[in-house]
Amino acid sequence: MFKAKILFIGPSEVSDASFDSQMKSGKTALANFLSDTTENVGGEYRPTQGVRILEFESQPEGSGDNKSCEVELWDCSGDFKFESCWPALMKDSSGVVIIFNPDVPSHLKEIETWYAMFISSQGLLDNQCLLIAHHKPGSGVEDERLSLASHLSRLSLVHSNLEEEPEDVRQTFCRYLGNVVNTMSESREREEMSIIT
Repeated sequence: MFKAKILFIGPSEVSDASFDSQMKSGKTALANFLSDTTENVGGEYRPTQGVRILEFESQPEGSGDNKSCEVELWDCSGDFKFESCWPALMKDSSGVVIIFNPDVPSHLKEIETWYAMFISSQGLLDNQCLLIAHHKPGSGVEDERLSLASHLSRLSLVHSNLEEEPEDVRQTFCRYLGNVVNTMSESREREEMSIIT
């Protein structure tokens, strides 16, 4: 059984308390939903301190052997005060999901920084990466074209809203996980072949 380490990264919520409930990017909410974890339901927002690791099994869509996969979902804080820890978090990661709030204009610029720090620096392939434009409850999901830098526009982008289309989010993650598992499988096969020859 494959074990995939997936990092959930992206901007943290904005510091203006009047926008607090609407402007965070949604990493923890998505991580809790995908791992079937309930935490702090209906409570006030508390930013992730460093990282939270959620472990669960999932059925990746489109993976060759159609088996379960163990997932380590690393819900990483978007606060730059933890930047010195990020290299340790990146070690042995199988994939990266950048989650941002498309209603916050600064998030569109910030995701370029996240891409450079977590994806480019590790040499991950495009199919090991996913962009999630996470819409807050009540904001509605609009699949509008976002103005992204050219290197970001190569990545899969999905719009999500856990109130309106929760199972679409889960299916999208399972497809993404299938891509990651296939990439891991191909890499393992190449390593085995290099040992044999």
